[in-house]
Amino acid sequence: MKLITGTQLRFGIVGIANTLVDALGYALLFSAGVPLFVANFISTSAGMLLSFTLNRNFTFRSREGSVRKQILLFFAVTAFGLWVVQALVIFAVTKAFPGVHVLVPKFAGIAVGLVWNYLLYNKIVFRQTAPLAPAEPAREVSHD
Repeated sequence: MKLITGTQLRFGIVGIANTLVDALGYALLFSAGVPLFVANFISTSAGMLLSFTLNRNFTFRSREGSVRKQILLFFAVTAFGLWVVQALVIFAVTKAFPGVHVLVPKFAGIAVGLVWNYLLYNKIVFRQTAPLAPAEPAREVSHD
């Protein structure tokens, strides 16, 4: 039994890459004097764009389907994961463990968000259609 699949490993690599683009872009923009909200918007947008491109082409190797539809689904899944799922986990962990360090609920939210994203990217956004089975050769009918 495999502990981790190739797709899951590629998903992790892509996650690291887009997180680095987001974090480094944010730090560079902010230190260059770009306002906080604008720096964050630009860096998260760059991270999401990289994430979509790499997840489509590298992680899930999605060669078929409408790119426009995939972009819309990707944004909907990712935004809901970031702004709803992660927020709910942060709220739940904070309520369940009052006084816990502020990063514990954040990392819990990130972990749940990763699972959320992977499952929905795999099953909905970059879903692969089953390959067609090869046609069976026609059998001759004998007319005895």
